[in-house]
Amino acid sequence: MNYIFIFLIIISFLCAIFNHRLDIAIDEMLKASQKAVEIAFGLIGIMGFWLGIVKIAEKSGLMDIISKFIQKPLLLIFPDIKDNKEAQSNIALNISANALGLSNAATPFGIKAMEDLQSQNENKKVATNSMCTFLAINTAGFQIVPAVVLAILSANNMDNPTQIILPTLIVTSLAFVSALFFAKILERFYK
Repeated sequence: MNYIFIFLIIISFLCAIFNHRLDIAIDEMLKASQKAVEIAFGLIGIMGFWLGIVKIAEKSGLMDIISKFIQKPLLLIFPDIKDNKEAQSNIALNISANALGLSNAATPFGIKAMEDLQSQNENKKVATNSMCTFLAINTAGFQIVPAVVLAILSANNMDNPTQIILPTLIVTSLAFVSALFFAKILERFYK
């Protein structure tokens, strides 16, 4: 990937030199760098806020309540983890954090959930159906509140960044249901 970016940068500079617009290219590069820093600071604020909310929810027991609420439907999706309370909890926490748009907070729960699922896997070289299903729904990225996208739109001075919430909810819901549907269909063929 680095080679691709280096190639694009070199080609851009060569085109700018060839067209006698190197000064414009450098000026735009500096403006873009400044905008990137502004967006990064905006993301730091919103991510700090939401990660703090998640930490408070963890300490207060709210995340446990949410994960218990989600665990019952999870047993329908993952019937072979009935005896693995750690996997149930970590999957529920991962889905909850993703639903709040906090993929950074969801990642440790997702990794721990995969480790828990792998611990009950008899064939360590092949992923179980539960692992594949979890990966599919985690990749689909169901979100109720797209916190990071809202932060980026706010940092770019969009008038109404919250207008993306409903379309995001619709699209991520469809992606989640599709991922779950295809994972359940394909697990019948690959056991």
